[in-house]
This record gives sequence, C-alpha cells and structure tokens, in this order.
Amino acid sequence: MSTTEDDSTDGHSHHLPAVEDWPQGFGEASWWPFVTALGAAGLYVGAGLFLLGQGDDALVGASVGPATIIAGVVLFLVGLYGWVYHGFVKHYWSRDAEDSTGKLRWGMLLFLGTEVATFGAGFVYYFFIRVGPWPPGELPDLLSSLVLANTAILILSSVTLHFAHSALRNGNRRRFAGLLGTTVLLGVVFLAGQVLEYYEFIVGEGFTLSSGIYFSAFFGLTGLHGLHVTLGVILLALLSVRTLYGHYSPERHTSVSTVSMYWHFVDAVWIFLVVTLYVGAAFTL
Repeated sequence: MSTTEDDSTDGHSHHLPAVEDWPQGFGEASWWPFVTALGAAGLYVGAGLFLLGQGDDALVGASVGPATIIAGVVLFLVGLYGWVYHGFVKHYWSRDAEDSTGKLRWGMLLFLGTEVATFGAGFVYYFFIRVGPWPPGELPDLLSSLVLANTAILILSSVTLHFAHSALRNGNRRRFAGLLGTTVLLGVVFLAGQVLEYYEFIVGEGFTLSSGIYFSAFFGLTGLHGLHVTLGVILLALLSVRTLYGHYSPERHTSVSTVSMYWHFVDAVWIFLVVTLYVGAAFTL
C-alpha cells in the first residue's frame, strides 16, 4: 500500500495510507485502527497462551500469557488514543463536532455489533456444553445473594446514567455531574463484587478456569464482561473529568450519548449472562 504525507492542520506530519487506497466515501486514512486491532488481538492471543501455560505439560511458560495480555492492553490503549484523537477530538475542538454526531453514533452501533459477535462466540461455546450431559461436574451454588446484589447495582447504574444524560440535555449540569459520579461509583462497586465472587470461587472453593468445561465458559464469559465493565468505568470517569472542565452542554453531548449506549449494552449482556450462566445452570434439560 502506498503512503502519503499528512500535512493536516494539527501541526504534525504522519505517514498515512494513501487516501485513494481506501474505499470511496470511507473518509479516513489512518494506521491507528490497525494498531488498535493488533492490541485487541493480543488480548485473545494472551488468553490462549495463558491456557497453554497451565498444567504439568504446559506448552509455554506460565508468564508468557499474562505478559502478552499486558502488552496487548498497552497497545490497544495507545491505538485507541491515537484513533480517537485523530478521528474525533481534533474535529471536536475545531467546533464541527455536531456535523459528525450522527456518524459517531453509527460508529458506536457498529462497534457494539462487533461486541455482539464477540460475546456470541462465547455463548455458542457455552450452549454447546449445555446441550451435553448436565451437570458436567460439580458446580457450586452459583446464584448467590452477591450475584443478585451485583445485578441490581448494574441495573441501577443504567438508570442513574439515563437520568444524568436527561439532566444534561435539560441544562441541569449539577444534577448531571452528581448522577454521572454515582454511576461511576456503582460501576466500581460492581467490579469489587465480581472480584469478591472470583475470590470465593477460586480461593474458597477451589474452582478455577481449568476445573472443567463449565468453568472455562464461566470464567471466560464473566471475565470478558468484567473487562468491558472496566473499560466502561474508565470512559465514565473520563466523562466526569471533562464535566468538571465544562466540556458538555445541552447542545454538545455526543460522547455522553455514545458512552451511554456502551454502558447500557454492557448491562444488557450481564442480564443475559445471569439468566444463562447462573440461573440456567441450575436446571437440567
């Protein structure tokens, strides 16, 4: 692929893929999506290497998987920063963001579509296990009061975020900031609850990722969801910081809208996880 020199208005020079190499109307020429995708791939490769590093006949060292995951996270965040900055932030500060509002929301919808595919792959794996002999081994008491409390917390966080967004659109910034901060706190409490649940399973009852096919699906899906909640909490925290600097108004709230879409999606996935992994595991077909 040929390259061209980007002499855009941000004062920096970048070697970018030639615009003419891209599909007509795509409107973007950047390496950052490739960097981001490479980092995301590192997460999955690292998870695979982690599994290959378990047991007495491990194919790789035990530290190879975690190291690859950490490198993937760093590369993913660097790529995401560069992509968001060149794609959106520069335009935001040039005051033409409202022209891109529709594109950004459609972009978030496309992203969530890929997330459906990602979680869908995990659920297909679990359903494949579920139609076999059940239970596939010893299972602990999954639907505990901790899970129910965590579910209520996550649903409540969607409610507070919805009303925070409504308050912003109505011009009530004080109420927006308060409800947004409450949503961040609820997200952190949910993550703490999931850590506690993992602690009880792993340390208290001795169930790990390699304890059987059910737990490979359980820890895989809940862990993937936990990573998404963590990213959501980071995004909400960034919104909170920007709120303190007065970046949002009833007319300028695109990032609040897109992060809200992401957070509600993560909440919906959790409810589906509870129904299938926790409640569904208690019944025999």
